[in-house]
Amino acid sequence: MHSALPPWLLWPVALLLGLSLGSFLNVVITRLPVMLMRQWRSEAREALSLEPESPQRFNLMHPGSMCPQCESPIAWRHKLPLIGWLMLRGRCADCQARISPQYPLVELAGGLFTLAVLILHGVSWEALFLFGACLTLLALAVIDIRLQLLPDILTLPLLWAGLLHHWLLAPWALSDAVLGAMLGYLVLWTFHGIFRLVTGKHGMGHGDFKLMAALGAWLGWSYLPLLLLVAAVCGTLYGLVVQARDPQQRGQAIPFGPWLAMAGWLMLLAGEPLMAWYLQWLI
Repeated sequence: MHSALPPWLLWPVALLLGLSLGSFLNVVITRLPVMLMRQWRSEAREALSLEPESPQRFNLMHPGSMCPQCESPIAWRHKLPLIGWLMLRGRCADCQARISPQYPLVELAGGLFTLAVLILHGVSWEALFLFGACLTLLALAVIDIRLQLLPDILTLPLLWAGLLHHWLLAPWALSDAVLGAMLGYLVLWTFHGIFRLVTGKHGMGHGDFKLMAALGAWLGWSYLPLLLLVAAVCGTLYGLVVQARDPQQRGQAIPFGPWLAMAGWLMLLAGEPLMAWYLQWLI
């Protein structure tokens, strides 16, 4: 795949695309959990033979963007990635309620991922696959931070996309990807089982197993030890800092998905040099 755009135009276009997709990702992050919870509620009422509810239509497109506090529609110019949030100075134009910094940060991350993938792989099918994986991991990380939820509707397509990526672009490594998916799930499932047997508590959710399986499908089985090491160390350090700042947080659950996602980004974008350093360190 080759770009018909000259470099001086390709980079701004790529950045704008990444920012725009980051803006759409904010819609997915905020609305998808609500859509799923409505679906689960409907299924529960049906299972209990209760009268179905008739909620207003709610999906990724409807209703239009609005302030979560006063429900005022957001003007088109305030929807511009990064620029809109800066124009509003982080507050609603009508009620002056604070707008979460999540919105510009996710948009910025989308833009940075675009540039990083483009720098590493140029305009290629490999770049397209990796960009999609990075954005999906971003959505999963933020949803897990907000709700401690890793929806199957995102983790399972991520897993299949990893296998498809190998089947189309690296068929010689497909067996490693399949084994990576299997071992990725099995490793965390085993840790969870041992932790529950010893403590009687749940150490992590099943969504973490599926996310680890998806990352194994993308990276192959050989990257799993380093991936898990990075995620575990970073997650542990974060937990210690949080507990030191607020002792009341001791014993509270900390989502592991964001740290798996962060380790996944590192492996996807800089896996080979990190693996070389890791192996040299072991030896």
